[in-house]
Amino acid sequence: MAFTSRKKICKYCENKKNTIDYKDYKNLKRAITEQGKIIPRRVTGTCAKHQRELVQAIKRARNIALLPYSYDVKQS
Repeated sequence: MAFTSRKKICKYCENKKNTIDYKDYKNLKRAITEQGKIIPRRVTGTCAKHQRELVQAIKRARNIALLPYSYDVKQS
């Protein structure tokens, strides 16, 4: 029996949010892994348009130091 994943819906399209603001770093943190990498759209479920805006906003926020480029990796 094969399991099918449910269809991912873009949360920005669902909320009718037209633009993604780079100053809203709390919302941008959800699209970044613990290592500081940007999560791909096939995982997050965002549409192509909003993924491009999200990546651009994350890069702008990193540039003005609202978000870190990378996080500390803990050694065990």
